[in-house]
Amino acid sequence: MKALPIILSAALIFASAPAMAALKIGDKAPDFSTEATLGGKEFTFVLKEALARGPVVLYFFPAAFTPGCTAEAHEFAEASDNFKALGATVIGVSADEIAKLNKFSISECRNKFAVAADPEQKVIKAYDAVLLRKPAYADRVSYVISPEGRVIFTHSGMDPLPHVENSLKAVRDWAAAHPAAKPVKKQP
Repeated sequence: MKALPIILSAALIFASAPAMAALKIGDKAPDFSTEATLGGKEFTFVLKEALARGPVVLYFFPAAFTPGCTAEAHEFAEASDNFKALGATVIGVSADEIAKLNKFSISECRNKFAVAADPEQKVIKAYDAVLLRKPAYADRVSYVISPEGRVIFTHSGMDPLPHVENSLKAVRDWAAAHPAAKPVKKQP
C-alpha cells in the first residue's frame, strides 16, 4: 500500500506535463483543408496552397477568448508583419466552432492572421495536438512547415509567449538559409 501514493503522485505529474509534439523536424506535414476565418470573413484554408506561397506557421490553441489563447493571438498579431515580410503564413487552429472564431479573428487576432475551426479535431489529431488533460481541446503546439511540406520547427508548452518568438526565429533561420525564396505578397 505504500506504493499507491507514489504511483498516484507519478500519475499526477505525468498528467500535468505538457505533451511533446509528435511530429519531428524533417517529418512530412499532414496535408489538410479546413474552415477558417480572417477578419471575420470565412474561407477554406488549404495547407498545400499556403505552402506554395512560403512557409506556414501552424499553431494549435485550446480555446478562443481564454487568457493564454488571447495573449498568444495578440503576440502573433503583433508579429504578423514580420512573418509576412519573410513570406510566411500564420494560421491558428482550435476545436472551436467557426462562429466563435469569426469574433476571435477580429478582436484578438486583430484581422492580422487566420484561425481555423476544427471541432471534429481531424487536423488536431493529425498533428497529435490533442490536450491530454482535456481531450475536447487542442494542446498548445506550434509547427513551422517549409514550402516543401516538411516540419522545420516544433514547440510544445502551455506558456503562449515562446510560441511566437520561437516560430519567428525558425522562419527567419529558414529564410536566411533559402535566400532565393522570394516572399509572395498575396496571402489570405
